[in-house]
Amino acid sequence: DHLRERETLGEVTVEALVQQDISRIHALGPSIATTSKAKADTGTRGDASGGGGGGKGGGAAAGFVGSNNRYGILLMDELLESEWLYCLKEGRKWSLKRPKFYWTGKMRPHRVSPMLEVPQHIKRPDYSEDGFPESEVEADENTKPGQVPVKTKEEIEGMREACKVGRKVLDTATRMVRVGVTTDEIDRVVHETCVELGAYPSPLNYYNFPKSVCASVNEVVCHGIPDRRELEDGDIVNLDVTCYYNGFHGDLNETHCVGKVHEKHKNLIKTTYECLEKAIAIVRPGVKFRELGTPITRHAHANGFSVVKDYCGHGIGDLFHCAPTIPHYERNKAKGVMEAGMTFTIEPMINEGSHHCVTWPDGWTAVTRDGRRSAQFENTLLVTETGCEILTARTPTSTPLWWEKD
Repeated sequence: DHLRERETLGEVTVEALVQQDISRIHALGPSIATTSKAKADTGTRGDASGGGGGGKGGGAAAGFVGSNNRYGILLMDELLESEWLYCLKEGRKWSLKRPKFYWTGKMRPHRVSPMLEVPQHIKRPDYSEDGFPESEVEADENTKPGQVPVKTKEEIEGMREACKVGRKVLDTATRMVRVGVTTDEIDRVVHETCVELGAYPSPLNYYNFPKSVCASVNEVVCHGIPDRRELEDGDIVNLDVTCYYNGFHGDLNETHCVGKVHEKHKNLIKTTYECLEKAIAIVRPGVKFRELGTPITRHAHANGFSVVKDYCGHGIGDLFHCAPTIPHYERNKAKGVMEAGMTFTIEPMINEGSHHCVTWPDGWTAVTRDGRRSAQFENTLLVTETGCEILTARTPTSTPLWWEKD
């Protein structure tokens, strides 16, 4: 009606206004076109190479219609908004609407920005294009139970370099943790830092994961997808970084406080860190992998917390995930014995309440079933002749943990 009124006054015709908007939209990208309202709620996104919807002006925004748009096209503000979508089905589907779900705590998914691109000159894993880690699935160590690879001297040096890069990236990310910062902003910094250092952010497009870092806040146990939610005073946030550098992955994570955090949640974070330290302390040749769960479980229970059983540590090297499997709870049935030259992660997830987890509709975000908080720490380790080397060890310039600040 407003447009028709302007037309009556002789200012401009409705058709001319529509044509102006079409011209502006096409200037942003040729794939923005008219479409049916039936496509308003779901769509797909491209890969990390910049194809499909991941690129600017690409398919991420194409195929969506503003619900209040009678012309069946995206106007400027709707176009910008449509680039931020809710993730569904492990990143294979996207929606303009938040899905319905029985949320266990106060956290909710927020809209996610388009996948960032990685320059072509950076060496990348096989899944960067189509999301499927074929080499990992077909690897001997993942098809023959109990077979754990021992790294050569060259492979060990490659692992050291990748883990050093990972540590630099995580330290850069954790320095951003403060009230008002979104996890999407942290993801962008992780992505850009990886690229600057010549590394590929390993989570990006791994089984279609849409981001370069996992950001898990409060009751999120692991695999949280960075989004537009701002960190709030009293939150706790885990940032899980893995970098693929010169053919090897380096994996680590830490949990940090946002503003003033309740003492019981600070105790949860410190206990989780201590659980990791106690497990690392027994790593040496001859120790069975299943034994690592004992010191973790006993220390967590002694402090009134539980150990997550649904997710575990893993072998790592030229593959993101491989044998051995490292459960963090006692009386598990993991196979294998440690030998010098093996590399793997230990990454206990400790819950404030029950150890049980559920997964959000995005297919990635694991949260506590009772809505209470969870914390995690992780390092990549190398078994040596006399013990182990922490390849992702903290440095004097690493972001202080809360008890180091106090």
